[in-house]
Amino acid sequence: MTTTAFAFIVAAYLLGSLSFAVIVSKAMGMADPRSYGSGNPGATNVLRTGKKLAAVLTLLGDGAKGWVAVALTAWFGPQYGLGEQAIAMSALAVLIGHMWPVFFGFKGGKGVATAVGVLFGFNIWLALAAIATWLFMAFVVKISSLSAIVACVMVPVYAYFIVQPSSPKARLARRPRKKGN
Repeated sequence: MTTTAFAFIVAAYLLGSLSFAVIVSKAMGMADPRSYGSGNPGATNVLRTGKKLAAVLTLLGDGAKGWVAVALTAWFGPQYGLGEQAIAMSALAVLIGHMWPVFFGFKGGKGVATAVGVLFGFNIWLALAAIATWLFMAFVVKISSLSAIVACVMVPVYAYFIVQPSSPKARLARRPRKKGN
């Protein structure tokens, strides 16, 4: 691993370590979300306070940091010789930072909004499919965590149909073969 790749990964982890639930709650004069409800610093727990704006800002902030980590590595990484592996490592690092943030005693959120932000960085349609699954499940079962689990399980299935690798070898591998070849 190059020093540059390491720097991108560390930056992604540090970005992930910004807990928007804690930051937004403090900025809005609310209690620390780790001190009530589920104790989880996430948008769902912030929503338990009844302050919808705080929950929306938390959701957007957590999602944005996932997208930013992937997007910055994808945009600026290639000029430093970094490719898909560095992008994937940055995506993982921002999620790890969210779940085990150095700035908040390594007690973070579940990573759902950040994971959706990462998906937006990879493929908008994949992210929208995950969101649609979460919304459908939340409507049916009314349990946010179960809805998130189902959406996460479905992402690889959606990726199989939505994300089409563009390399010539990948196109050849997907091409149906004639019998006898």
